[in-house]
Amino acid sequence: MEFSGDMHRHVLSEEGDFLLVDKPLDWTSFDVVARIRGAYKRNGAPRKVGHCGTLDPKATGLLILATGRKTKSIASLEVLDKQYDGVIRLGACTASHDTESPEYGHCDVSRLTEGDIHAAAASFPGLRMQQPPMHSAVWHNGKRLYELARQGQEVKERKARQIEVFSFEVTAVSLPDVHFTLRVSKGAYVRVIAHELGEVLGVGGYLASLRRTAIGQYSLDRAMSVGGIVAEIGRAAATEG
Repeated sequence: MEFSGDMHRHVLSEEGDFLLVDKPLDWTSFDVVARIRGAYKRNGAPRKVGHCGTLDPKATGLLILATGRKTKSIASLEVLDKQYDGVIRLGACTASHDTESPEYGHCDVSRLTEGDIHAAAASFPGLRMQQPPMHSAVWHNGKRLYELARQGQEVKERKARQIEVFSFEVTAVSLPDVHFTLRVSKGAYVRVIAHELGEVLGVGGYLASLRRTAIGQYSLDRAMSVGGIVAEIGRAAATEG
């Protein structure tokens, strides 16, 4: 499957297209879908719009949208590997494993060496079982886990799934922060990997920031802002009108 050479030249095509979006911080993936869908509707060209792989509100970066009849191809993109750059903060945990919830369990990290951290990260690549976090969109008895988590409930029997970590490279260490590049399979929660790294090191940890840089062969370098795509839809509609 290939994206059109100029994905915005055909932005109003009834056949649909794939749009590479740079998701802003604190937006849900659905927020992005709703904004783009609304832009089509306002410009008199209503289209189905869906996303190919959720990106958490506290993460930024590449989100692929499918429009029109291309929404039928979403499943073929969801299975692609994902690549991320991010920062793990050691010495504390959070319930959500990222910055959405407050820190607890503070621990001194001064004993850690760069060698300790590199060795811990090197133990992650390969197949592993991963339990989805409570703050996730996984369904349980008709409700999303994050809905239950926000009500103070915990589902202990969350079904673990097999994921693969292809590479986990520590790119810089400035304690308590560890900068990394990670490539993982479909279904992997980077927040859980951050939490698990803290556990391996015995000091706790959570995901302080995350940016998705690639999905399969599709790169963030080719993405546009939400506002840029909305403007492109408006320009295309004006030209065709």
